Amino acid sequence: MAEAANVEVLEWPKKKDRRRFLHAVFRVGDLERTIKFYTECFGMKLLRKRDIPEEKYSNAFLGFGPEESNFVLELTYNYGVTSYDIGTGFGHFAIATPDVYKMVEDIRAKGGTISREPGPVKGGSLVIAFVTDPDGYRFELIQREQTTDPLCQVMLRVGDLERSIKFYEKALGMRVVRTVDRPEYQYTIAMLGYGEEHETVVVLTYNYGVTEYTKGNGYAQVAISTDDVYKSAEVVDLVTKELGGKITRAPGPIPGINTKITSFLDPDGWKTVLVDNEDFLRELYKPEEPLKKKGSASVSRGQKRKTPE
Repeated sequence: MAEAANVEVLEWPKKKDRRRFLHAVFRVGDLERTIKFYTECFGMKLLRKRDIPEEKYSNAFLGFGPEESNFVLELTYNYGVTSYDIGTGFGHFAIATPDVYKMVEDIRAKGGTISREPGPVKGGSLVIAFVTDPDGYRFELIQREQTTDPLCQVMLRVGDLERSIKFYEKALGMRVVRTVDRPEYQYTIAMLGYGEEHETVVVLTYNYGVTEYTKGNGYAQVAISTDDVYKSAEVVDLVTKELGGKITRAPGPIPGINTKITSFLDPDGWKTVLVDNEDFLRELYKPEEPLKKKGSASVSRGQKRKTPE
């Protein structure tokens, strides 16, 4: 009986919940400097800012489209902290563009640091480049004619790829979009998400023989939407007991904001926050704009939300 109940719980993320990537959170040493770099060099838009002086930090949200429909970056500036350790585990973010060569020229002209010149990947035809931002975070530029959202990847290194794939499939309802094994370079990657490869994905990288990485204190987490944080937490609880990891915040509303969330660590210690769909949209709406009825602003798997009218 208990086993049947568990099976039903585990079906929630894949068959009944509606999820999408909301934002990636990381810490920067100079908020205005980073905003300037991302808007001028990458062409992102500053979507909103907030300052929490009582907690001594500020946030800025940047991306290529509105938060109701796009994956964005949430920058955190902690008062007085000017630098962070990125660690060895965090890999990079990725931005898709129709012309990598042109984008690199523009970034270089604005003083950006090119850490890998544009050109085809080794052994392939895909054109890429790498750029390093003022805090040391790496951005891969990927040449694509079309993409759902230019901000398209978060790459994290893991110590056991098969275990991590199972975790993200079961706990987060993702599916494997593509895997690539490059024995000549001693690594394997798996792309997982809620749509296709040209949509937002998390890229898990396994380097042969490396089972642990340092996390540093720069990169924080990725946030994903859910229709029910309580049901989602039940799923995560079952999966962590099987594969490792742990819940770090029990499901419930954040004091003062009332947005319901739950958070957890995967087996490698990477943090994910699940955020209630309707509560998230409520945060974005202006006071005079009523929240649409349940389901009207949510998205089915693989679809994009429309900006509220």
